[in-house]
Amino acid sequence: MEAEGRKSLLERDYVYIKDRPSDKMSHRPGKEVRPHSPTLSISTTEKWEEELMEDPKNRLALSALSSNDPKAVLTQRSATIANTQNFNIKIELEGAPITNQQSSGRCWLFAATNVFRIAIMKRYNLKEFELSQAYLFYWDKLEKANYFLEQILDTVDDDLEERLIQTLLEGPVGDGGQWDMVANLVEKYGLVPHSLYPDSFNASSSGAMSGLLTTKLREYALELRQLASRSSEAKQSLGAAKEKMIREIHLILTLMLGPPPSPNKDITWEYYDKDEKFQSLTTTPLKFAGELSSQASIKANSGTNVHELFSLVNDPRNKYGQLLSVSRLGNVVGMRPVRYVNVDMTTMKTACISMLRSNIPIFFGCDVGKFSDRVSGIMDTDLIDYELGFNTRLGLSKAHRLMTHESAMTHAMVLTAVHVVDEKPVRWRVQNSWGETSGSKGWFVMSDRWMDEFVYQAVVDPRFVGHEVRDVLKQEPKTLPLWDPMGALA
Repeated sequence: MEAEGRKSLLERDYVYIKDRPSDKMSHRPGKEVRPHSPTLSISTTEKWEEELMEDPKNRLALSALSSNDPKAVLTQRSATIANTQNFNIKIELEGAPITNQQSSGRCWLFAATNVFRIAIMKRYNLKEFELSQAYLFYWDKLEKANYFLEQILDTVDDDLEERLIQTLLEGPVGDGGQWDMVANLVEKYGLVPHSLYPDSFNASSSGAMSGLLTTKLREYALELRQLASRSSEAKQSLGAAKEKMIREIHLILTLMLGPPPSPNKDITWEYYDKDEKFQSLTTTPLKFAGELSSQASIKANSGTNVHELFSLVNDPRNKYGQLLSVSRLGNVVGMRPVRYVNVDMTTMKTACISMLRSNIPIFFGCDVGKFSDRVSGIMDTDLIDYELGFNTRLGLSKAHRLMTHESAMTHAMVLTAVHVVDEKPVRWRVQNSWGETSGSKGWFVMSDRWMDEFVYQAVVDPRFVGHEVRDVLKQEPKTLPLWDPMGALA
């Protein structure tokens, strides 16, 4: 029954016609393969073009669409007017300054640290504050390299051409990540203020470094597989070989990002509070992060312990009220895996609104490139009218987009406000990490319909969901393959 119900949900928009004997393909000479011609006819395309250009509206469309960005031409003025930066539920302290990930894929680290910093700003009475994303970036790259090589060692008996191995090799040490992965980094390495480990060139523009690391790790993968294929004596040297490889990765990272503070050694942070009084704090990165769970910090953060937050997702392909995980997706060996509690959008949005009412920001993951404009900072399904320009509709549902890899989590940001009318959300305020030149001085606005269609994840405080949602965390997860869209790293 469950399978039938899922089929109904995912495939109800399709019409299926059974093959007739004459429709089946055959490669025997002289027999018709299909009831239609499989080739494109030049005369047919010429006829299509002639008919197309007969309509003056199409000639106007040709002039406009061939000379400009189609998104700009088809942007609907009504959507830009409706999506204002006005909200009737807004957290008191949104955090400043607007951050900028520059030319890197570190949005998840920026979104997470922008959530963490609210508690720190309240705890230390700060007007502005930024955590070091580069610090977590350094340790994440090193841990991902180690995680990747361990996956290679664990799959040495699999054929190199198998989909799993090829997927592992596609992106062994990408910039992206997930909430559980940043939680691992903070637990193991702590946090430091941005002023104590600012971005190097290669943190802000990570392409060259990531390319070099990827090349080396692919090389190492083949070396480990070759070593493992030899005698049992040779296999005994795998550990030493891997350690040498990780040491080389450590060298590359340290020279390109700079030596980071040690997690267990003292750092001294000097700052001015919002009353312009000089302050100084000597601590360690681990103690600084641990302070977020102190009673004083929890009280300052409206009762929220940021170390207890967990991920809700909306994946309509799978059953709601189910724990999901992704095979071999992670960064720190032996620590928490990536886990999602799958819920409907009403449950997700209700939790988000409750958190905003309590002055708590929300990390969320979405497909930012769909029906959005980074200049205006508007995300709205009515923003771009493709039907007007091309006389065609984009009709995939959220489930269908996931099924066909048309959509996935591509970006992480932070929710800080919502506008509610008649107890229903209308639009949401979004803090991005693309600097002040994007959106309204760095702030975006998301329509509620866009949230339904393109938001997949929200990281919530367990206090703001029912026990039936919290209890899902006790389940054995359904494990999705590594190449599943839910395995995409924001």
